[in-house]
Amino acid sequence: MSRGARRAGTGRGTAAVRLLVTLSLLPGVVEAQVTGVLDDCLCDIDSIDNFNTFKIFPKIKKLQERDYFRYYKVNLKRPCPFWAEDGHCSIKDCHVEPCPESKVPVGIKAGRSNKYLKVANNTKELEDCEQANKLGAINSTLSNQSKEAFIDWARYDDSQDHFCELDDERSPAAQYVDLLLNPERYTGYKGPSAWRVWNSIYEENCFKPRSVYRPLNPLAPSRGEDDGESFYTWLEGLCLEKRVFYKLISGLHASINLHLCANYLLEETWGKPSWGPNIKEFKRRFDPVETKGEGPRRLKNLYFLYLIELRALSKVAPYFERSIVDLYTGNVEDDADTKTLLLNIFQDTKSFPMHFDEKSMFAGDKKGAKSLKEEFRLHFKNISRIMDCVGCDKCRLWGKLQTQGLGTALKILFSEKEIQKLPENSPSKGFQLTRQEIVALLNAFGRLSTSIRELQNFKVLLQHSR
Repeated sequence: MSRGARRAGTGRGTAAVRLLVTLSLLPGVVEAQVTGVLDDCLCDIDSIDNFNTFKIFPKIKKLQERDYFRYYKVNLKRPCPFWAEDGHCSIKDCHVEPCPESKVPVGIKAGRSNKYLKVANNTKELEDCEQANKLGAINSTLSNQSKEAFIDWARYDDSQDHFCELDDERSPAAQYVDLLLNPERYTGYKGPSAWRVWNSIYEENCFKPRSVYRPLNPLAPSRGEDDGESFYTWLEGLCLEKRVFYKLISGLHASINLHLCANYLLEETWGKPSWGPNIKEFKRRFDPVETKGEGPRRLKNLYFLYLIELRALSKVAPYFERSIVDLYTGNVEDDADTKTLLLNIFQDTKSFPMHFDEKSMFAGDKKGAKSLKEEFRLHFKNISRIMDCVGCDKCRLWGKLQTQGLGTALKILFSEKEIQKLPENSPSKGFQLTRQEIVALLNAFGRLSTSIRELQNFKVLLQHSR
C-alpha cells in the first residue's frame, strides 16, 4: 500500500469524518440500485437486510468467538497446482510468522502417530510466541488449555468432502490458526498475481458460451463500450445451474472485496495501525459509474450467495440437533453453551420465509442432470485448488476458508436425502461433516453476514452526509 493511503486518516474519529464527507459525493449505489427482488428467487433485499441485522449477525458474531469456531487448521504452503509460483507476496501485510515447530506441543502437531494419546499432553507448557500483531501476520499462537481440545477434535474428523479439495491435516505443513487474531482485511496484495488467480477462477471455471468474448473477470479490461448489458443478456440465457455458479463466485468475490474496503489500513503511526472503511476503494470496486454499472450487480450476487448458504444452514440443522453431535473442546460447560447458540441460529435460519429453492436445480432428465451436477462439482473443486495459488498468506487463509465453507454448503444442499436418514444415536455413513467443514461453514457464513452489515453501515453514513 502506498504512503498516501497510509495518510488517508488520522485515527478512527478523523477517518469517520472524512468518510462522511466523501460519501456525500458517492452516487446512491447502495440505496438506489441495490434494492428489490433478487433474480432466480423470490426474496427481496430489504427482507435479507432486516433478517441479518436483527437475528443473524449478533449471534453469528458470538459464535465465531467460541473456541470451537475460532481455530482453523490450514496448510498455507501447498504449491500452486496450475502454474509456476510467482513467489509469495513480499509486503509485510501478507507476511506469516508461525511459531517454530520446536515450541509447539507434540499433541497438536499434525501427522504424528501419537497425536491422539493423552501422554502427548504431558509436555512442557507452550512457550509464548511473539504476538504477530504486525499488519497481516498470521498468529499461530495457541493457549495451553487448547492443546487437549485439538487432540480430541481430531477424533470427530472422519468424512469425505465432495465439492472442495481439503488440506491434509496430517501434513507437517498444516497449522492451527486463531481466526480472531488474524482478521480478514486489506493487505495490499494486488497486481499480476491476484489478477491471475481471479482470471483463472472466472475464465476457466465459470460457464460461458464460446461465442461470448467479453471477459467474466471484473478485474480484466472490458472490450469496447459494453456496459455489461449484452453480457447479462446471455447470462440470463444460460440454464439455472450455470447462472447460479457464476453468481456464487461473483458474490464471494464481492464479499471479499467488501471486507477489504471496510477494514482498510488508514494510517500507521509509531507502529500502531488504524483500520477503517476506505471509501475510495469502495467506489473503485462498486460504484456504478466506475464499474460501468456492474458494482450493484456484484452486490446483488452477494445477497444471492447469502441466501444459498442460509438455505444450507437450515437444511443441515437436523445433523446438529442429534444428541450424538457434540461440539467438543474438552470444556463441558462451554461446549454446551456453544451448541445451544448454534441450534438457536439454526432455528432462526429455518424461520426465514423466503429461502432459495435448491430443488429447482438439476431437475431435468436424470442423465443430463447427473452430468451437469458432476460438472458443477468439478468446476467448484477446481476453484478450491486455485486458492493454493494465492500469493498472500492472509488472503490465502481466508480464501481457502470461505471457499471450503461454500463447498460445504453445496455438499449439504445436495445431500438432503442422506440428512433425512440420519440415525439419532450413531454416526451416519451417508453424510458426515468434519470439524474443518463445520468451522469453515459457519465462519464463511459469518463473513457474508458481516459483508451485508457493512453495506448497512455505508447506507447510514450516506444518509447522514446529505
